[in-house]
Amino acid sequence: MSVQLLTNIVIGLALVGFLAWKQSTWQFLDPARIWRGPVVMAAIGIVVLAQSAATIDPQDVVFLGLEALLSVGIGLAMGSRTRFRTVGTPDSTGRTLQSRTGWSGAALWVALIVVRIGLDVVGAHLGAHLLTSTGVVLLMLAVNRAARALVVDQRLQHDARRTARGMMV
Repeated sequence: MSVQLLTNIVIGLALVGFLAWKQSTWQFLDPARIWRGPVVMAAIGIVVLAQSAATIDPQDVVFLGLEALLSVGIGLAMGSRTRFRTVGTPDSTGRTLQSRTGWSGAALWVALIVVRIGLDVVGAHLGAHLLTSTGVVLLMLAVNRAARALVVDQRLQHDARRTARGMMV
């Protein structure tokens, strides 16, 4: 196992652990900032990949596609499992909406990282070396968070439209 792969695993596990904790506890939600995390992770991932000047082989494309599908699928599942509540006491910025995915969301994070590590190991044996790049790790996590944000955003808009229709009656 290379030092870069080990570093990526540690970084990935730390990020997944942090995000799993956030998913399992009620967190104030700002619908206007729901896309911030995925955009920042994707931007950093792209910069890291651009600086590495890595070549992309056909094996990389296949495994990147598999990882992207996995990330999107788990992100969509996480978004559909997200629960919302309104609290009576706002936080310091005035937010009253909270969300959490719960322990099922944390389990999905663990599944994502375990399968991703497995794909990295198999891909490396088959010549797909780009998978172990920190940039790719960040991009795949950004794809996952973007898929979750898409579902959460759509659910919030749907609830807002339903509430507005109820008030017009």
